[in-house]
Amino acid sequence: MSTVSTAQAATHKVHTLASLTASQVAAIRRVPAHDQVVPPSIEARRPAAMFTDPGHFALEQQRVFRRLPLPVTVSALIAAPGTALALDGYGLPLIVARDRAGTVRAFLNACMHKGSKLLETCDPVHTNRLVCPYHAWSYALDGRLVGAARPETFKNLDKQARGLAEIPCSEAGGLIWAILDRAAPADFSGIDADLVRDFEALELATSYVHGRKSFDLKANWKLVLEPFLEGYHVQRLHASSVGPLFADAPTVVDRLGNSLRQVSGKAQFTPDSLLDPTENIHKTITHAYQVFPCTVVITSPYYVSVMILKPMAVDRTLVDYHMLTLNPADNERARALYDRSLAMVLNVFGNEDFRAAEICQVGLSSGALREVVYSGLEYAIPMHYETLDRCLGLTPPGA
Repeated sequence: MSTVSTAQAATHKVHTLASLTASQVAAIRRVPAHDQVVPPSIEARRPAAMFTDPGHFALEQQRVFRRLPLPVTVSALIAAPGTALALDGYGLPLIVARDRAGTVRAFLNACMHKGSKLLETCDPVHTNRLVCPYHAWSYALDGRLVGAARPETFKNLDKQARGLAEIPCSEAGGLIWAILDRAAPADFSGIDADLVRDFEALELATSYVHGRKSFDLKANWKLVLEPFLEGYHVQRLHASSVGPLFADAPTVVDRLGNSLRQVSGKAQFTPDSLLDPTENIHKTITHAYQVFPCTVVITSPYYVSVMILKPMAVDRTLVDYHMLTLNPADNERARALYDRSLAMVLNVFGNEDFRAAEICQVGLSSGALREVVYSGLEYAIPMHYETLDRCLGLTPPGA
């Protein structure tokens, strides 16, 4: 890891070729000069009903979102021991807590007396106890019931049997993962080791949350995800914002288990721009990860964007956006840089990418087309749907 300084008061840690994994570097080396790129021509089609059919959405919930490990938040948001966070975990009220020993657990956000939410804010809270606002039952951060008001009024109250409802939870690669089915085994072996190593190289776990924002979108989760799986839209949808920074070229795509890693060069990229192994690599290339099924991690020169997409209905998706920085905003110049970056990225994602998802949902719901088609600049999207079909049991045997 090297340091680049524009002034003594504004020093930034950055990612370099030397700080990345061998797998990341090998993928970067495969990015061709843009004047040598010949985009592929493909034939790929998907039924429009996969974005509008409530039955298809229910199948996704049953076989993916209630069965597989899912990222529910970023480690950096509850980095300090003794921190708890309430969030909407793909339609379930959750609490994620890091106890004083540093262990992370996930619980349903429901008091075991009458079901009241224990935490109502979506901001991290520093505490030793989770106290119900209704009748003041209190719980340790490991889920144990440690106090009940007027306990003498409960005959045969067994505190050990009234601990919080815990769900399987694991921390890996700077993300906190959970399995939303309480009865499911705590099997996190499907989290790809190369993906975790990539995120460790990007230092997600030790980064700082400079900004975050939640979006409530009127769109199917797959329509929200698709722009982050292709570059076809960039010079068109983002023509007045970030489009000129990127070339009209396909990305280099690798499968990391069920997830996808995309690498693309910035405008006018040439392999010669990679000669200095100490330079900020993300001034030259961009990493975009799709963490299966629907978390997005995108690199920028001085920050990383993490978006957790949470399907709520066939035509509704919540998005939790986090801007992570390697350095805290501990001086005026750093704060100004990060604030400008946050405003820019929220505008691009919120007013362009997310807007595109919502207007596509309207058009697809009209029944105007039976299927959608994908170009050679979008070929990572069919790759994602191949994995999704397999997890849904829709892939023919032997395919």
